[in-house]
Amino acid sequence: RNSILIANCLSVAAACIMFASKESELFEVLILGRMVFGLFCGLVMSLNPLYIQEVSPTNLRGAFATLNQVSLASGTLIGMVAGLETTLGTKSNWAMMLSLSLIPALTQYLVLPFCPESPRYLLINQGEERKAESALLRLRDHADKVFCELEEMKEEAAHTQTGVTIRDFFQKQSYRQPILIVLLVNLGSQLSGFNAIINYSTKMFQAKFDDAKYLTLGVGVVNVIFTLVAFYFMERAGRRKLLLIGFLFIAVCNLLMTIVDSVLHLVPVLRSLQVLLVFCVISAYELGPGPISWFIAAELFDQPGRPIAMAFTSMVNWGGKFVLALLFPPLLKICGAYVYLIFMAVALLAFVFTWLRLPETKGRTFDDIAEEFRGADGIPLHNSSGFNTFT
Repeated sequence: RNSILIANCLSVAAACIMFASKESELFEVLILGRMVFGLFCGLVMSLNPLYIQEVSPTNLRGAFATLNQVSLASGTLIGMVAGLETTLGTKSNWAMMLSLSLIPALTQYLVLPFCPESPRYLLINQGEERKAESALLRLRDHADKVFCELEEMKEEAAHTQTGVTIRDFFQKQSYRQPILIVLLVNLGSQLSGFNAIINYSTKMFQAKFDDAKYLTLGVGVVNVIFTLVAFYFMERAGRRKLLLIGFLFIAVCNLLMTIVDSVLHLVPVLRSLQVLLVFCVISAYELGPGPISWFIAAELFDQPGRPIAMAFTSMVNWGGKFVLALLFPPLLKICGAYVYLIFMAVALLAFVFTWLRLPETKGRTFDDIAEEFRGADGIPLHNSSGFNTFT
């Protein structure tokens, strides 16, 4: 909690710097503000899911963590609306638009200090059992649940070492399988085409529609709607099933995008189908890969390794977005419509790996999940029939 509040300083500083860039008339000041805000995003997208998971009850842990993606998608949509020329996307109001992040940042400073610290951090990291119990009572308001959860945390503490360095994190035998899962699920999520569509949807639509910016706004609306759908199904269907469905549908949509884009010059009427496919890619991404990729690491690692795992998740996710933003335009020029086949291949690889390796974490305690990997040091993850032993 305190780390989130400290990181929030960067959001406030970035908003002030970007607002000052208009008065100073220096483009470099605007770039500096964006850099500071980028640092904030990198920190907060690992800290927020970590805190949410550690304060949430086990049976609702994934659903609550999905709310982080709901907030991200909602913020993206608000940014799209604010950027329209009919709102704040004008020569006179653009500095105000870039300063809107002050509102949630200051709201957080008013509200978050009244929220309890993570009970797991207090008990396992700090050894403060009474403070952990007090925090749990505020969160659960039920003595029996608090007692059971405290016992589960004590059991986890007995199985874990006090601290893990970055070197230990990458060398520890029981962490290797979770690291591979996090790496491939996150890269599959980021390099399967979603970010190319989000970043370049307006340019994609401009060649075919007069009101491309409003179609792009539709992308933002669909983005928000399906994060809410994911929130509803996260504890009903489970992480594994939603990831498999999401990756499979992304692959199918990319294949159809290739076909439609290849014949669009012959059958112009198919441009409406192309827009529909763009919306379908967004829907499939937000149904599973989008929200789950940001929080799955917190469920696969024990308490000492969890913060580094979430930082690793943030690095891979933002790194994937950065790489795709750079590579998509030249790939589009070289491959044309067939660029979507690359995205299809990535989605299929992620689907296969998820099918073979990812355990279901729905409804399981952190210690129960970590025990699977601790026991996997010398035990195969699959039985002789080839089925995943994590059920």
